[in-house]
Amino acid sequence: MITRSLFLPLVLATAVLADEKPFTMLTDDLLAQLPEAQRTQWTSYIAKSRDAAANEHRILADECQKAGMEKSTPAPGNRKEFEFSNDTPAEWFGSAENQKLAEIVISYQTPTGGWSKAVDYTQGPRQPGTHWTAQNGDAWHYCGTFDNRTTTEQLKFLAGVFTATKREDVKAALMKGLEYVFVAQYPNGGWPQNYPVESGYHEAITLNDDAMMHALELLLAVTKGEKLFSFADDALKQRAQAAFDKGISNIAAMQVKIDGTPTVWCAQHHPLTLAPVKARAKEPPSLSGGESANLVKFLMRYGPTTPEIIAVIDSATKWFEAHKLTGLRKIKTAEGKTDYIEDPTCTDVIWARFYDLQTGKPIFAGAEDGIIYPTFQEMAAKNKVGYDFFSTRPKDLLEKEAARWKKRLEKAE
Repeated sequence: MITRSLFLPLVLATAVLADEKPFTMLTDDLLAQLPEAQRTQWTSYIAKSRDAAANEHRILADECQKAGMEKSTPAPGNRKEFEFSNDTPAEWFGSAENQKLAEIVISYQTPTGGWSKAVDYTQGPRQPGTHWTAQNGDAWHYCGTFDNRTTTEQLKFLAGVFTATKREDVKAALMKGLEYVFVAQYPNGGWPQNYPVESGYHEAITLNDDAMMHALELLLAVTKGEKLFSFADDALKQRAQAAFDKGISNIAAMQVKIDGTPTVWCAQHHPLTLAPVKARAKEPPSLSGGESANLVKFLMRYGPTTPEIIAVIDSATKWFEAHKLTGLRKIKTAEGKTDYIEDPTCTDVIWARFYDLQTGKPIFAGAEDGIIYPTFQEMAAKNKVGYDFFSTRPKDLLEKEAARWKKRLEKAE
């Protein structure tokens, strides 16, 4: 349980705001087990997160009161996430249309500095009394998140607009957003899915959908002063480099060891113990064949070529080699559903998205019943399948990326 002395309850307008839920991972018991210096860092981090959440609650409640609204309303939603190509030409950002879009994006920046996902910016600027999120019925779900490229993508966009226009209002929002990335980073170098930290699996250090990796990509671009971030001064670059290095160290520390042998990663890890943890029912504690591949690819391309990271990459690639699957053919059933059938003649190489932490064998958790099944067919027979339980990402890693990594190491010698 969380003590009142450490986590003060929020006094909120109940007509506008949902009851607050306690943290589920950042508990007093685990904090008490940390060395004093670490405990102090974590206590400070959590207190700042709680203060930030309280501030956002107060601002929205005040807006509703001034507007005569009984409750706040969700932002307009968009199933298509805010995203643009990294190859977008610099001049594109300076157009009148994109400057207008930047104003709308800024209007949905949370008071803490981040953004929520799936907001439809085509509907115009945020109005007072409107959630910063499009989460219907819950003003605080994903209220500031790194999920689905959120926040990092908005920051790249604003960086492009500022580089093209030098608008001070854009710069102010951009710097506030970069500060958000720094502040949201856990003391051990990881990032939660949402900040201010939201209870449940959102507290976990989130590799799922490459959330943490996108934060690291952004920081790397800042440290190098690349294209959109050519405005970065030495102080900002140094701060980004320190956060990047801390994140890389956290990745190395999270690599799961089974019987002392380093393997890969889970899609989410406990913020304090770094152990693999569950998320939704279909996402059990496990070894990830998908997120882990993207993470190793990132390390191969952009991680430091230190003995520690070389060892991390070598052990992970060995694990991928040992856990590839063949003899499964992907088909469409008569009902139009995806299935994987045994076919000894099929030479396609794939990997399961989830592997058991003890046996190393593929596992399949039902999205509806949460039961872990040994085969895709058994799981699919009792659950709706709206999720990719297999991946081909490691194939590219073991072929093309491994060759590039070898050349990079040779240059570093």
